[in-house]
Amino acid sequence: MTTATSGIEPAAQRIELAIGGMTCASCAARIEKKLNRMEGVSATVNYATEKASVDFPPHVAVADLVATVEKAGYTAEPPPPPAVATPAEEDADAASPPDEETARLRRRLLVTVALSIPVVLLAMVPAWQFRNWQWLSLTLAAPVVVWGGLPFHRAAWTNARHGAATMDTLVSVGTLAAFGWSVWALFFGDAGMPGMRHGFDFSLSSQNASQALYLETAAGVTAFILLGRYLEARAKRRAGSALRALLELGAKDVAVLRGGREERVPVAQLAIGDRFVVRPGEKVATDGRVVEGNSAVDASMLTGESVPVEVGPGDAVTGATVNSGGRLVVEATCVGSDTQLARMAALVEQAQTGKAAAQRLADRISAVFVPVVLLIAVGTLVAWLASGHGATEAFTAAVAVLIIACPCALGLATPTALMVGTGRGAQLGILIRGPEVLEGTRRVDTVVLDKTGTVTTGRMALVGVHVADGVDEAEALRLAAAVEHASEHPIAAAVAAAVEHPAPVEDFRNLPGLGVQGVVDGHAVVAGRERLLDDWAMHLPARLAAAKAAAEAAGRTAVLVGWDGAARAVLEVADRAKPTSAEAITRLRELGLTPVLLTGDNAAVAHSVAAEVGIDADRVIAEVLPEDKAGVIARLQAEGRTVAMVGDGVNDAAALAQADLGLAMGTGTDAAIEAADLTLVRGDLRSAADAIRLSRRTLATIKGNLFWAFGYNVAALPLAALGLLNPMIAGAAMAFSSVFVVTNSLRLRRFQAESA
Repeated sequence: MTTATSGIEPAAQRIELAIGGMTCASCAARIEKKLNRMEGVSATVNYATEKASVDFPPHVAVADLVATVEKAGYTAEPPPPPAVATPAEEDADAASPPDEETARLRRRLLVTVALSIPVVLLAMVPAWQFRNWQWLSLTLAAPVVVWGGLPFHRAAWTNARHGAATMDTLVSVGTLAAFGWSVWALFFGDAGMPGMRHGFDFSLSSQNASQALYLETAAGVTAFILLGRYLEARAKRRAGSALRALLELGAKDVAVLRGGREERVPVAQLAIGDRFVVRPGEKVATDGRVVEGNSAVDASMLTGESVPVEVGPGDAVTGATVNSGGRLVVEATCVGSDTQLARMAALVEQAQTGKAAAQRLADRISAVFVPVVLLIAVGTLVAWLASGHGATEAFTAAVAVLIIACPCALGLATPTALMVGTGRGAQLGILIRGPEVLEGTRRVDTVVLDKTGTVTTGRMALVGVHVADGVDEAEALRLAAAVEHASEHPIAAAVAAAVEHPAPVEDFRNLPGLGVQGVVDGHAVVAGRERLLDDWAMHLPARLAAAKAAAEAAGRTAVLVGWDGAARAVLEVADRAKPTSAEAITRLRELGLTPVLLTGDNAAVAHSVAAEVGIDADRVIAEVLPEDKAGVIARLQAEGRTVAMVGDGVNDAAALAQADLGLAMGTGTDAAIEAADLTLVRGDLRSAADAIRLSRRTLATIKGNLFWAFGYNVAALPLAALGLLNPMIAGAAMAFSSVFVVTNSLRLRRFQAESA
C-alpha cells in the first residue's frame, strides 16, 4: 500500500518554544509570520502564554527555529529535558519566572508613580512652583523617563532594528522628545532661570518655546503606560494556571503493593501493571482497573456526574476520582501523559493555543498610526525649515506633533475602564480576567451551561417520599435515615440529612452495590436497590413500583426501604436545580442568548432539569464524555455561533478554554476557574447575565475611550503641524483627553446587578 505525500512530510514533529521579549500582540504576529515562512513549518504564537506551537519537518532542526525567532529580535527556548520531579516541584519551577517578572514590573511601576506625582503636580499647580522648582522636576523625571521607560525604549530600539513600529515606538519617541526638549530648554533656553513659572501660551515664538517644559508629559505618559503593562502582565500570568490546577488535582503519592506489602511512593514512579491500594476518602492515583474490593467512586469533579459510580473487580477507574466507600486494589493501566487527567490538561492547552489572542484595539490602530505620526513630525520639521523659519520654531512644531500624538489617553483608555469595571464587578461577585476577554461578549449568541454544580446544586438531596398504604411518611423516613446515617455513600448521606437526629442502629451492614441493613428500635430495616429487597422477599406493591418507575424515568435515583418483612417506601434522591436557575435562564434569553444544557449525565436526568429551568428540549446535549465537551463547543462554533460556556468542574476546563467566552462558577474547581475568562464568585447562575452585561458595558467604555483618545490626537495633529498649537497646549489637550477618559470610565461605578 502506498500513500501520496502531496509534498507534505509524513513525519512532522511538534515542539513548544518559550518566547521572550514580546510586548504586544503584533510581536506574536511578527514571530508567527517569520516561522511560517520556513519551508514545511506551521506555527502558532500565543502572546498570552508566551509560547509558540510549531509543527516542523525532519529536515528542520530546533536550532533553526530558535535562530529564526532570534533574528526577528526575540528569544526562544526549547522545552527542558524531562527530569524526575514531583508535580509540586514542577509547578513551583514553572511559576517562579513569571512571578519574578511581574514583581519586577510592579516595583518599576511603584517607583515611577512615586517620582511622577510631584512632577505632574508642580507643573499643573502654579501656586506650588517655588524658586528653581523646575530643577527638582528634572531630577525626579530623569529616572522615570530613563529607567521607568526602559522597557519601552528597549522594545522600540529592537523594533527599529527590524524595520517595525509599535506603541512602544510612539511611547519611546514621544517621552524622549518631551524630555529632550525640556533638557534643552533648561540648559540652553530660558526655562532654567530662577523664578520661572509654568504657563500656557498659544504663540509659537522662539522665546516662549525656549521656556516650555514637558517633564510632566514625559513622566505621566511613562507611569500610565507602565500601569497598563502591569495589569496586562497579571492577566498573562494566569493564562497557564488552568494546567497547573489540573495537575494539582491528581494524587501526589500512592500505596503500591510490592512483595505483598504496601509501599508509599510518588505517583511519578508508578508503572503500568503496578497494583496500588485506595482507601476510603483517598484519590485514585492513576487510571486503572479494580482487581479487589467494592466501593462507590465520586467522579463529579472530573466527569460532572452527580451520582457516584459503583465499582467492583474488573471495573475501570479514573485517576483523581475519590473513593467514597470501601478499600480498593487497583491495577494501573495508564500512567503519565496517557491518563485521562493528562489528556484533559492537554486539551486545555490546545484550546488556549488555538484561540487567537485578542489584539488590543490600540495596538491594531497603532500599526498604522505610529508610522504616520512619525512621518508627519518629520514632514513638519522639513516644511518649517524649508519655509524659512528658524530651527527652534521648526523643532517646536515637530515636537508638538509628537506630543499631541503621544498616547497618554490611550494608556489610560483600557486600564481605567478595566479597573473601574473589574472593581465594580468584584463588589458584585464577578471577576473579569482582563481586557482581552471582553471583545467576545458583544458577539456571543449562544450560552452553553454545564448541569452539575452550575444549573443544579451539585449535591444529592431527598426530593420525594412515597409510602405504601397505611405507612406513616415520617416513620418511613426516620427508619431509612437511621440505617443510611451509618453509611459513607453520598446517596445515603442525602437520605440521612433529611432527619435532624437519626435514631441509633444496631447490627449495621453495608452491602456494596446493593444498600444497607440494620436494626432500628427493634425493626429489621433494609434500604437500597430492588435486588436487596428481593433477597429479603420484600416485593414492591403496585403503588411503590409505579413511584419507582416514575422516579427513574425522571432521571432520579430510587432508594427502596422495607422493614419487618415488607417493602414500605420509595425515596427519590436527585441533584436539584438551584432556586435561581430558572430566573437566570430567562435573563440570559433577554440578552439575546440561546441557552444550551451540556452534561455527562444521562438524557433522562438532563431533560428533567432542562424542563424545570426552562431550557428547550432540543437544546439539551447529554451523555457527553469529559474529553468531548470542548468538541461540542467547537462544533457549535463551526455552525457559526459565538459561544459562551458556563461551568464549574474540571471536566469543563477544556470547554471553557475553547469557548469564545468562558464563565466559571466560583464554587467550582480551581481548574475551571483558571481556564475561564470570567468567574462568578457567588455560584449564582443569575450572575452570568450580570457578568455579560458588565463585560459589554466595560468593552463599550474601552472602545469609547479609545475613540476619543484618538479623536483628540487626530483632530489636533493638523493644528500642531501648522504651528497653531504650542507643545504646551498640546500637553494641555492631552491632559484634557486623559481627564475625559478617566471620567468616562468612572461611570461604570454606577453599574447595578439585576441579581442583587
